[in-house]
Amino acid sequence: MATQPLPRRPLPLEGIRVIDYSHFLAGPFSSRCLAALGAEVIKVERPTAGDAGRAHPYFIDGQSGYFLQQNMGKQGLCVNLKDPRGLELLHKLVETADVFVENYRPGALAKLGLGYEELSRINPRLVYCSVSAYGHTGPDSARPGFGLIAEAKSGAMAQLGMPGEAPPLFRMPLADMYTGIHGVAAICAALVGRATSGKGQHIDMALYDCMVSMHDYAVQRYTLSGGVEIPVQTGRDQPESTVYGVFSSRDGHLVIAAQVDDAWKRLARLIGGDALAADARFLDPASRNANRKAALALVEEWTLAQPSVKACIAALDAAEVPCAPVQTIDQVLADPQIQARGMVVEQDHPVLGRIRMPNLPFRFSDCDTTPRSVAPLMGQHNRDIAAGLGYSAAEIAAMERDGVLHAEPAVERAAMA
Repeated sequence: MATQPLPRRPLPLEGIRVIDYSHFLAGPFSSRCLAALGAEVIKVERPTAGDAGRAHPYFIDGQSGYFLQQNMGKQGLCVNLKDPRGLELLHKLVETADVFVENYRPGALAKLGLGYEELSRINPRLVYCSVSAYGHTGPDSARPGFGLIAEAKSGAMAQLGMPGEAPPLFRMPLADMYTGIHGVAAICAALVGRATSGKGQHIDMALYDCMVSMHDYAVQRYTLSGGVEIPVQTGRDQPESTVYGVFSSRDGHLVIAAQVDDAWKRLARLIGGDALAADARFLDPASRNANRKAALALVEEWTLAQPSVKACIAALDAAEVPCAPVQTIDQVLADPQIQARGMVVEQDHPVLGRIRMPNLPFRFSDCDTTPRSVAPLMGQHNRDIAAGLGYSAAEIAAMERDGVLHAEPAVERAAMA
């Protein structure tokens, strides 16, 4: 008799209501993660432009892929908070919420009646997460900033690129994404703490703080050397971890991580036989670092002698040397590993039809974190949310007529489809 699969457990954050009053990236990414973990997330936007992320490419049929990626799984509420009725509606929503996420400059939301002090009086159990460039304290707290600013100031960018050249951009939003996921961790911890204390609290997340905290080596190298050692640009490898870097082949590039003794010996035997594996210049990490240029030259001589990146990878895999090709996005999406892990999800969008978006990396044994809905159209759930707060159909219609509640035209068309 076949064994019946066990029923799936509820997602970890089911029953938690989140108000997402954030824009662009760190805040929306944090609340997108909360939605994937089961929270009911209500995306609040301002008429008529909405989240600034809606104006960020890539665009198709007037829809922003940037917005679609960071706001899937959420409901959409578009309300004019400058109208007293709009602010009253949002305050009523706060009464029902567990979490409030925002990423405006410190003090900006207090002027709108949405600061932590006011909202915590309305709902003392509210966990209020603020994300900003520099945090709510310190001499730079009032300064504006984006992820790029934090990445530059953190010392991380100064270590990128070739010596003497201007450092390149990361081309991935490390500061925003790292801060966003730290916000998720802090929110979950605050919710656990609330179960005991009965009270919410204010979480103050800073992009700059998070980038500085990411240093695994540079800070401790500087402090433990008495301020003598400052990591600088080194190009394609790490001088303190030979061999660990990027190498060229005839048709592309690959990375090799053979900085530990066992991996180096396997690599040395592959490219130079037992004689290279026993070469006194490369017997341990210190000697390899001291003879770094010679070691790197030998490795790249071998990679360039192979017919292709694919041939390099095959030989290195056979020798059990950690390696990988430097892949382009089309290669990533075609990678069987990424496909097997479900890291690209397909969704049905009311305007665009079938779309594909990057998934989140959460995997649980007993529950499914696959996104439950596409990102909302602007104001898509205005009526449902207002009705759930006790507003009558006539009151909702009046707010729509007066522009207190706003929805993009596609909402009506989608409802009629």
